[in-house]
Amino acid sequence: MYKKISTHNLTQAEVENNINQALRPIPADQVFLGQVAKEAGYKTAEIGKLEWGFSATDQQMKRHGWDYYYGYLDHVRAHGFYPPFLFENGKKVNIKGNTLANAGKTGEPETPENLTDRHDMRGKVHYSQDLFMNRALNFIETNRDNPFFLYFPTQLPHGPVAIPKIHPDFVNDDRLTPIEKEYASMVKMLDDNVGQLMQKLKELELDENTIVIFTADNGHEIYYAQEGRVLKPYANIETGKRFNDVEHKYYSNLAGDVFDGNGGQAGMKRSNLQGGIRVPLIFRWPAKIQPGKTTKRLVANYDLVATLAEVTGFNEPFRTDGISYYDELLGTSIDNGHESVVYSSYTGPTLVTKEGWKIRTDLKKEVFELFFLPEDYKEEKDLSDEHPDKLEALKKELLKACEGDLKNGFFSNGGSIMKVPSVVKK
Repeated sequence: MYKKISTHNLTQAEVENNINQALRPIPADQVFLGQVAKEAGYKTAEIGKLEWGFSATDQQMKRHGWDYYYGYLDHVRAHGFYPPFLFENGKKVNIKGNTLANAGKTGEPETPENLTDRHDMRGKVHYSQDLFMNRALNFIETNRDNPFFLYFPTQLPHGPVAIPKIHPDFVNDDRLTPIEKEYASMVKMLDDNVGQLMQKLKELELDENTIVIFTADNGHEIYYAQEGRVLKPYANIETGKRFNDVEHKYYSNLAGDVFDGNGGQAGMKRSNLQGGIRVPLIFRWPAKIQPGKTTKRLVANYDLVATLAEVTGFNEPFRTDGISYYDELLGTSIDNGHESVVYSSYTGPTLVTKEGWKIRTDLKKEVFELFFLPEDYKEEKDLSDEHPDKLEALKKELLKACEGDLKNGFFSNGGSIMKVPSVVKK
């Protein structure tokens, strides 16, 4: 549970102390991503939207295994890109020239007023992503002779939309509205930043034996809604009818989304449709991974800790829902990993099997849908009536993952107790 804490006239130490007292203690046997790398002998750093982000503190950052950190410790301020201060290793670092308490956060959807506010650069001198990139490149440079692990949860391309200037590629692109040009520039900046990080590794002759992982925390979202162009709350741009993700599922072409961020899949961030939960996962490790290799192995982001433990040689036993796919990366896999993976969402839980069967719920509507993704990646054909036995079997499996109550699969900031069969890492 979270409780509201007044921070009026409190010192930084007092605020942190209040937060730490309000949060549940971290179990001694709980193992974290940074901790795994640190205890395996790596220098660790996290830069950007730090850790859980809703109420993180210096105490938590250290307990999670980070030797160095720089960025936002709170989620709300991370919706602005011009922070008046950030946190670096327990210290508040003021950003000269950034004077807006809300970090320059602007409104949605696009209106003349929001456009004016977004382009008013008073108090907006330093863009957060530029600050993060400077620290990231410096960390790599400083640790060039040591094993290091850098975790860089960037804001880009989160909203509300904010960018110092439109990228030249989009200035004269008549397909895009002004705010769409700005959003495209945020995506382009992320792309360029990845290139800069890769170039730094190459300059330091580290690129062949450094693992670079690119992934995301959720599916597509729209931060550039505009009357007559794309609507938010999401609705069919032609009819104005709201999508409900059951009878009327969100698809980019129906919504008017010029970017087609889901590649034809249904649903958006916060939903348990594929467009909300399926994300990129790219590994680059030329010394070990065959270039251009792809896999159909079923994995989830909660497999990363187990995978990193095996990569780094972390030898302490720990309990995790994740399964390492290190062998899959090397091409030596003799194990197919998960039989199924589960996710919570704002409408309820979902489960996907390694064969491609998927059961999804909308608990408030008392809806259960069954799809076979290899033949229906758009989730257009509910197979519940055709395969009632499969539906019932997956219902039981999903209920077990939710510890006997499907309501445990509702996402909340307080967390979910959904589980897959636990694995003890040896």
